[in-house]
Amino acid sequence: MGRILFDTATTLNGFLADEENSLAWLFEVDLEGLPDDGLVPVGAGVLVEGSTTYEWVLDHENLLDEPARWQEFYGDKPTFVFTSRRLPVPERADVRFVSGPVADHLAAIREAAGDADVWVVGGGDLAGQFADIGALDEIRLTVAPVTLAGGAPLLPRRLGTDRLHLKSAEAHGRFARLVYEVTA
Repeated sequence: MGRILFDTATTLNGFLADEENSLAWLFEVDLEGLPDDGLVPVGAGVLVEGSTTYEWVLDHENLLDEPARWQEFYGDKPTFVFTSRRLPVPERADVRFVSGPVADHLAAIREAAGDADVWVVGGGDLAGQFADIGALDEIRLTVAPVTLAGGAPLLPRRLGTDRLHLKSAEAHGRFARLVYEVTA
């Protein structure tokens, strides 16, 4: 069984997105120096995200009009989107809409992943729901040299030092990469 990873970019002051739920701030930073795999975890077989993240990526990357780009980014990996609404799906994308508590869908997510890792793409509250039920194994942060006045917080709940264990801290160009093991 693979691990469940919250692998995300964050601002220096702990925001995932700005007040308009945009990630544009991230693409304003020079990405030189990031590892070849950039901001995508190697070994992830399933993606999990909230509807705000999903809709932003669809719009920002124009994936409905250019569905082949979905394949470039995600291939045939199943993507579970937590939402209470009907949302569009790019042609040939394996998108599975679910609603309700993470615990209700954890078995299906793990089954779809098989032995591969599960990448919790965002947002922070969704990652927190995995942590709440003891299902989050790692938090991997790529910290950008940017601050925002407000927006979507990195992880809007308390995880104490007894649950977070630093595995690594490295510089990558203008970014800091922090990896924490999360214990139940």
